[in-house]
Amino acid sequence: MAGIISYGAYIPLWRLSRDAIAQAWGSGSTGGERSVTNNDEDTVTMAVEAAINCAGGLEREAIDGLYFASTTPPYKEKECATLVAAAADLRPEIITADFGNSLRAGTAALRAALHAVSSGSAKSVLVTASDCRIGYPRSTYEQSFGDAAAALLISNTAKPIVTMESSFPISNEMYDVWRLDKDTYVQSWEDRFIIQHGYIENMEKAISGLMKKEGLSAKDISKAIFYAPTARSQQELARRLGFDAKTQLQDLLISNVGISGCAHALLMLVAALEEAKPGNKLLMASYGSGADAFLLRVTDEIEKVKGNKRGVKGVIKSKKPLSSYVRYLSYRGLLEPQPGEPFRLFPAATTSWRERNWAIRMHGSKCKNCGTVHFPIERVCYNCRSKDNYEEVRLSDKKARVFTYSLDNLAGRSDDPTIPQLTVEFVLNLIQDGNARSYMVMTDCDPKEVAIGMPVEMTFRRIYEGAGMYNYFWKCRPVR
Repeated sequence: MAGIISYGAYIPLWRLSRDAIAQAWGSGSTGGERSVTNNDEDTVTMAVEAAINCAGGLEREAIDGLYFASTTPPYKEKECATLVAAAADLRPEIITADFGNSLRAGTAALRAALHAVSSGSAKSVLVTASDCRIGYPRSTYEQSFGDAAAALLISNTAKPIVTMESSFPISNEMYDVWRLDKDTYVQSWEDRFIIQHGYIENMEKAISGLMKKEGLSAKDISKAIFYAPTARSQQELARRLGFDAKTQLQDLLISNVGISGCAHALLMLVAALEEAKPGNKLLMASYGSGADAFLLRVTDEIEKVKGNKRGVKGVIKSKKPLSSYVRYLSYRGLLEPQPGEPFRLFPAATTSWRERNWAIRMHGSKCKNCGTVHFPIERVCYNCRSKDNYEEVRLSDKKARVFTYSLDNLAGRSDDPTIPQLTVEFVLNLIQDGNARSYMVMTDCDPKEVAIGMPVEMTFRRIYEGAGMYNYFWKCRPVR
């Protein structure tokens, strides 16, 4: 039976107090904080983080496809799913597809994955959803939006932790929330209209339609996972459908993350699964140009994955405060900082393609003669001089430590002027003296806290834009 066998999530380290936003504009604050991507993050890098979190401990060779959902992808004409799949080190012979243009893109990708697995065209599909939406400065959206990603692995090759029992879709054409192809900011119509005739009416139709179809009442549901643009609208929807907001309604995560677009329903589902018990019935619903409602049942297998995933709890707790609203504007590209030291290399599509295994997949070369691991991939082993006698090994999921470092006060942007540049040593438990070492740049850190021996982990980031392309590579960060 097709179902969910694993889950993952990613929320950026940085959080911006909504009081800081309100203070900048002399307006009211909705309270709490929202997540903010670093200046080297986007929806692709967040999706990679969620995908690796989801696939941790599993055999990646068994995954047959990857779907990427986002309303804010970095490319208008270039598939992002292939980039996410490569960075997550999935094999090339898989199905990839992008889903977008709707806040329901995440659940649309989930539905497509379930159909692909149920039909037999794929055995396992990794669904990723990631969004980084921008509201007009001083708008309510600027405070309520948040950045995040979620991932679910759908498969029929193992006992699922969650089975999909039924679903019910609603399609509805209206101008409620939208963004033109030339827009930076999300636009919307008047709040009362879009909440009442858009969100409430469509979500109620989809959810009540599903419950009628399955002969269920509100009391039969253990947890109601309702996407909503505001906490108030979520609670109103629950009340109209007969759910107890205190005991049955899944936390909207708006107070400490914000609403993360098409990723949000899946993010809430991941949060619910961290607390779910065998036999629980979950009702998940998302909204956007209509609504999707899903009935899910938690199996006994859920206990086997609890504690093995970071999920939502871990990344919510792992955070640092963003120092100011101005820095948020800079990270968003709405306020141009003074650039740092320019990259001397001129990017080329041919080079990117040729070096993709070590630059995107973060493969090193392990000498078959002496076992020495190199990064980047080297044809000649520097230990035994053996030539073209190696196998590729993945390093992106390996822990490392700072071997040596320097703080460069000239390379950074004006919003992050100091860049820690260091040599990391991967902890590979090798027999020979020493482990693989590589030059890395550190991100998501306080430069003053960098120290020799400091544990670090790898993170896929956007490093610069050149020749009309976004260039991605791996950095390290303090272990979250």
